Amino acid sequence: MSEKTLFTQEDCLKTGYDISIDGKVIVLKASALPESLREAKHQLYFCTGGNGSNPNPIGRSIFTVSLADGEKVRWNRSDVLGILKHELLPDHARLQLSQIRPNGALDLKSNEPQYSGYCFLQDGRYTSGVWLCSAKEVQDYIEMQKDYQHRVMICDRDDFCVFEMIEGKLIHPSPEAMEALRKEHQEQGGMELKL
Repeated sequence: MSEKTLFTQEDCLKTGYDISIDGKVIVLKASALPESLREAKHQLYFCTGGNGSNPNPIGRSIFTVSLADGEKVRWNRSDVLGILKHELLPDHARLQLSQIRPNGALDLKSNEPQYSGYCFLQDGRYTSGVWLCSAKEVQDYIEMQKDYQHRVMICDRDDFCVFEMIEGKLIHPSPEAMEALRKEHQEQGGMELKL
């Protein structure tokens, strides 16, 4: 796929103020960017929250991570064109997205990671793993990556694969094993697994 000069409304899955953009890859309006940065790669951000990220927002602020360089930036909801169509996300942005820890992830200075998350492009390229400190962080990481990545893999502290998904389909553990684990969690009153 060739690189776009600028993303437009036609490149968006959804637009408008009646949608949630929290946890989504968003496209900024070119007019919101400094003139020197008005190109497609600088329009792409991952929204991590803010009052403006909700449907029919009561606030304007949204918090984001740049998929060009990983910088955390605050924008206004009015700067957002819409949610990018998943298939249009360029490889460099997919790799940058794979490095974002879930919103609300525990501080690594005072918490020991239990897992690492990896995302792979279709050609096998990937970047370093992302430390995850709990089962909730694993679930949140999978949720934020699954629509955008070819392959998502979670490894435990011993670097054994404990979860693998390719093109949104569960590979490991088997769907039957996952269903048994879901039932076990529900019976024990644990958090519900949504994969």
